[in-house]
Amino acid sequence: MSSPEIASLSWGQMMVKGCSTTYKDCKVWPGGSRTWDWRETGTNHSPGVQPADLEEVVKKGVKTLVIGRGMNEALQVPASTVDYLKKNGIDVLVLQTEKAVKEYNALVAQGVKVGGVFHSTC
Repeated sequence: MSSPEIASLSWGQMMVKGCSTTYKDCKVWPGGSRTWDWRETGTNHSPGVQPADLEEVVKKGVKTLVIGRGMNEALQVPASTVDYLKKNGIDVLVLQTEKAVKEYNALVAQGVKVGGVFHSTC
């Protein structure tokens, strides 16, 4: 099962190919996507992305995970979160969201088992 391509990205809006939902922030993995609701884990821009935000995507068996930090890179990614992924044998890319989406889509096109979490505003 392949990861869905990110069809479009603009400030506050993301579309995933094959899905009719418009996301503000989203999680994607091989075979699916959903809203990334920060309230589920108490996430804020600082300290930022927590392992709990990524567990669902990690459990889908991804080999690489791309984190989009926002258009202005306001969303932090602590070293402990990167360490969590590396300890699970997952390559991680932490990028500004537009660059993250381009990299994610390139990995999808290469057939990599890739997942992502993307923040589409600040």
